[in-house]
Amino acid sequence: MSATATADVVCLGESMVTFLPSRPGRLADVPSFARGIGGAESNVACALAAAGHPTAWVSRVGTDGFGDHLLAAIAAYGVDTSYVRRDPARPTGIYFRTATDRATDVHEVAYYRAGSAASAMSPSTVPYDGLPPGRVLHVSGITAALSADCLALLRELTAPRPERPLISFDVNHRPALWRGSPASPGVLLDLARRADVVFVGEDEAQEAWGLAGASAIREALPEPGVVVVKHGAEGVTVFSGPTDPLPNSHPDPLPDSHPDARPPAAAPAGTDTVTRVPALRVDVVAPVGAGDAFAAGFLSATLRGLPVRERARHGHLMAAAVLTVPGDLTAPPARELADRLAALDDDAWGRLRLGPGWTGDDTEVRTP
Repeated sequence: MSATATADVVCLGESMVTFLPSRPGRLADVPSFARGIGGAESNVACALAAAGHPTAWVSRVGTDGFGDHLLAAIAAYGVDTSYVRRDPARPTGIYFRTATDRATDVHEVAYYRAGSAASAMSPSTVPYDGLPPGRVLHVSGITAALSADCLALLRELTAPRPERPLISFDVNHRPALWRGSPASPGVLLDLARRADVVFVGEDEAQEAWGLAGASAIREALPEPGVVVVKHGAEGVTVFSGPTDPLPNSHPDPLPDSHPDARPPAAAPAGTDTVTRVPALRVDVVAPVGAGDAFAAGFLSATLRGLPVRERARHGHLMAAAVLTVPGDLTAPPARELADRLAALDDDAWGRLRLGPGWTGDDTEVRTP
């Protein structure tokens, strides 16, 4: 993507070099680690770029070897990294993690990101007018936790303004990053209410805001056009109101008979359409990166103007691709395969079971 082209999605946030364990167990017991990359926003950028969307990533990295690796690895997915700035005075962040699910008590993460180059992002180092042009700006609550300057930047970017891009916000509540700050719940709620599309886990809404159930979450977030409440392996509940963004934004004209050409049903003013979409059964290899992949799949389908159910199904399919590989990133399913699976009737969707290799081999798409 050229520096003057408009991206489908611009993703802003810190990415780090990730050290992945060679075997399950405590960090103290793992003998070796493999190098990878990790960062909620860059994960979304890589998945969208691999799915064929012009995508840009905005951040800061050090002038060290880890910064070199991040830029090369993310650019290899097709992401425009030309807006990433190098900081000679601060390092690129790194972290180590165990192989277990983030939601379990035995999961460990050791961050070495304090004082990182990305934590110096601010309204002056990343000015709004200096961002690449894009239809969607995707950010997350992780950036707000990095520093006061980063929080000021998110507030600047999500402020109402003429011709603002669609704001996609993943709450991504990480208590360890906030160091017990009592301000974090209010900060994340305020940022979410400024967005157009919000992704939030039911568990993190309970932890951060004390809210139980999808309806209570929507009541606390009345402004966004779309709120996606994630229920883990159970699926998602999507609230889409009359301000649902990009409902008919398919860039390529399609025949009326094509399923992608059907617009979502319009909701009466002041009401929501509530869509519950179950997750897929997946033979999980590593339970990491699924949330970012879901957001990428949902945004991809949103940009294509697909109905809400298909948006959520594309999110589930992108998440299933990541869940069936060891790392946080992988090639998504081909669009033709994803479209075919997303269009299945409810019974066939419920019978799907996806295992390792399914994205490139229909024999791994099982319907028992």
